[in-house]
Amino acid sequence: MELRHLRYFLAVGEALNFTKAAARLRVAQPAMSRQIQDLEDEIGVDLLRRSPRGVALTAEGKLFLEEVRELLKRVDESVEKTRALARGEYGELHIGYSSVPTAEILPPALAAFRKAVPDVKLLLHDLSSEELIAGLHNATLELAIVVQPTGKQTPGIEFELLRTYPWCVALSAAHPFARLKSISLEKLAAQPLVVLRRKDYSEYHGILERIFAPISAKPRIAVECDSASSVITEVEAGRGIFLAAVLKRVAGKRLLYRPLTGTTEVQSVGIGRATKGDVTPAGEKFCEILRKISRGASKLIEQ
Repeated sequence: MELRHLRYFLAVGEALNFTKAAARLRVAQPAMSRQIQDLEDEIGVDLLRRSPRGVALTAEGKLFLEEVRELLKRVDESVEKTRALARGEYGELHIGYSSVPTAEILPPALAAFRKAVPDVKLLLHDLSSEELIAGLHNATLELAIVVQPTGKQTPGIEFELLRTYPWCVALSAAHPFARLKSISLEKLAAQPLVVLRRKDYSEYHGILERIFAPISAKPRIAVECDSASSVITEVEAGRGIFLAAVLKRVAGKRLLYRPLTGTTEVQSVGIGRATKGDVTPAGEKFCEILRKISRGASKLIEQ
């Protein structure tokens, strides 16, 4: 039994006329008649009652017609979904991200992607840096929007730069530095810092060490936090200040922000993917939207 047998039977069953059914499918009537007979022989049941006046469905034929109609509908839907998947217009996309560094580019990218391809189910995973890298390695994540990985995290991971951000200092309104227009690296070195937990954000600690290296100082860590919300709360409470790049997008007016001088270090944010990973057409579409959003954000800052 082949799909063409079913399509022939559906045409005859709906038209109740071999000539009309053959014309609709653009096949020769004798060939169609033989195919229907072969189908009945294979099933072992008469589906049609033939007479000089035309064709009628048997009880078995009526049941089979309904089943065939649903089956072929499902086949056509499956074919269309597969083609849509190949076009990047259907499927499920798992994206990992770091909440603070991606606060500028991720929301508009999501809005644009969902408008462009509404039939793709995009699932977001807010994870630590180590979890994002692990997700790319074990293929639970197709892509990740991350701070550029360094050191031991790099093997097997490709990184595409989207944006760089200068570092600034986030502090409470009551902090003595609030009156300053900028904060030097030397002044920062003397202050207690609120930081992200080393266990989950090792690359952040690596950046801190690189920032302080030119003045031969080490960061004075007062509190380690497991999330951006905890960082904001601790800084508000006066436990210390936080070295940030895009925190303002998350914390808003809850904190003050001052440029950090004396360093050329920047926070690099981009797309991470496994070197040997399989990125779907939908994933590639999302990457292209991220690139456009990032270029647009850069132009706004330059203006």
